[in-house]
Amino acid sequence: MKAAPEAQRRLLDLQAVDTALNQLAHRRKSLPELAEIDTVSREISVLEDERVRAQVAVDDLDRDISRFEKDIDQVRTRKQRDQARLDAGGALREIEGLQHELATLNRRQSELEDAELELMERRETAEQTLNEVKKRITEAVERRSAAEARRDETLAEIAKEQEFKTQSRAPLANDLPADLVQLYDKIRTETGLGAALFRSGRCGGCRIELYGADLARVKGAAADEVVRCEECRRIMVRTAESGL
Repeated sequence: MKAAPEAQRRLLDLQAVDTALNQLAHRRKSLPELAEIDTVSREISVLEDERVRAQVAVDDLDRDISRFEKDIDQVRTRKQRDQARLDAGGALREIEGLQHELATLNRRQSELEDAELELMERRETAEQTLNEVKKRITEAVERRSAAEARRDETLAEIAKEQEFKTQSRAPLANDLPADLVQLYDKIRTETGLGAALFRSGRCGGCRIELYGADLARVKGAAADEVVRCEECRRIMVRTAESGL
C-alpha cells in the first residue's frame, strides 16, 4: 500500500487520540470507586442479614415478655379476688385455703417476675446488638453513597474527555486516505494499536529490534510505502526521528 509520508505521520496523531480513548475506556471500567462500591454493597448485604437475625431475636424476646406479663396479670387478678374473699371473712377452713392459695400465688408471681426480669435484661442486650448493626449499616450506606458520588463525578469527567477526543478524531481520520485508515482500523481492532513510530531500528508496537534483511527492507522502502512489522503486523511509521 502506498500513502504519502505526511499521511503516514498523521497516523501517529490518530493513534494518539485512539490510545487516549482506550485509556479513558479502561479508566471507566477500572475506577477504584467501582470496587469500593461492590465491596461495601456486599458488606451491607451481610449486615442486613445480621440485622434481620437481631430483629428476630428482639421480637422473640418481646413476645416472651408479653406472655409473662399476661401470666403475671392473671396471677395478680387471682390474688385480688382471693384477697377480697379473705377480707370478707368466712369459715376457718375456707380462710386457711385462701391463705395457702395466696402464698402459692405470691411465689408464682415472684418466679414469673424474676423470669420476666431476666428476659428484659436479655432483650436490652439484644436491642443493643440490633442498634449496633443498624449503626454499621448506616455508616456503610454513607460510605457507599460517598463512593457513588465520587464515581459519578469521575465518570462525568471521563465522558467529557471522551467526547472531546471523539470529536477531535473525526477530522483527523477524514483527512487521511480512506484505504490507509481502513487498514489502520483493522490492525487496531485486532491488536489495540494500529500504527507506531519506527525508531532506532525498533518497532514501536512490539518493541522488537530489527536486524539484517528486516532492517534493510525498512531502510530500502520508498518513502510512500506503508511498511508493516513482520512480527506484530502493525504499521511502522517512519519520520525524521526514525534515524534511517
